[in-house]
Amino acid sequence: MDEKKMELLRTWVQESRRIVFFGGAGVSTESGIPDFRGVDGLYHQKFSEPPETIISHTYYQRKPSTFFEFYRTRMIYPNAKPNIAHEKLARWEREGRLLAVVTQNIDGLHQMAGSKNVFELHGSVHRNICRGCGKVYDLAAFMQMAHIPVCPACGGRVKPDVVLYEEALDGYTISGALDAIRRADLLIVAGTSLTVYPAAAFLDEYPGNRLVLINKTETKRDDIANLVLHEKLGDVFAQLP
Repeated sequence: MDEKKMELLRTWVQESRRIVFFGGAGVSTESGIPDFRGVDGLYHQKFSEPPETIISHTYYQRKPSTFFEFYRTRMIYPNAKPNIAHEKLARWEREGRLLAVVTQNIDGLHQMAGSKNVFELHGSVHRNICRGCGKVYDLAAFMQMAHIPVCPACGGRVKPDVVLYEEALDGYTISGALDAIRRADLLIVAGTSLTVYPAAAFLDEYPGNRLVLINKTETKRDDIANLVLHEKLGDVFAQLP
């Protein structure tokens, strides 16, 4: 690991009071949750159709049985625990140096670690909403429901509160995330290939000169960053204050 780069990042973290962390699937892989394209990821699975097809709104409507089989077996990891990155970010928030977490993940690990101001761009497996009466169920209640989940109160289908392909991101969440990024004095982007839009374009809203990209491989936005580390996220965060 480049010690000069690490020393610069440590200095920036120590000097900052409005850190915003923008994270993707790579933040949770060290908690045992596979990303899309890894060896154990969603592309390496028994289903005959690609993930983008199965976890689309159209597929959810037309083939709910297969949709929920995929969802239950490949998108829910109830035993996953926060890793050092989640825990350190939560501590930074308690210390008053972290403004917000913006995440593309749906696993809820940031909140489990203690983070409060979290903008979940793609929703969360921990919220499940009845399409009939609007009642909200947590993950434990959802897991007890039938394969195609039905609301005990009204009989309506229960849909996970996750953003499927063909669905729009929540406007309030986007607004909050962009506001935080625009106010940041340090933006740390980690564990994401920055290929999913519109989320990848959020980086363009950062007005400062302390944009840090941490990813094991190169991203399409490396050229706009002020500091790039091609390292494991846990290894980097283990060396931060």
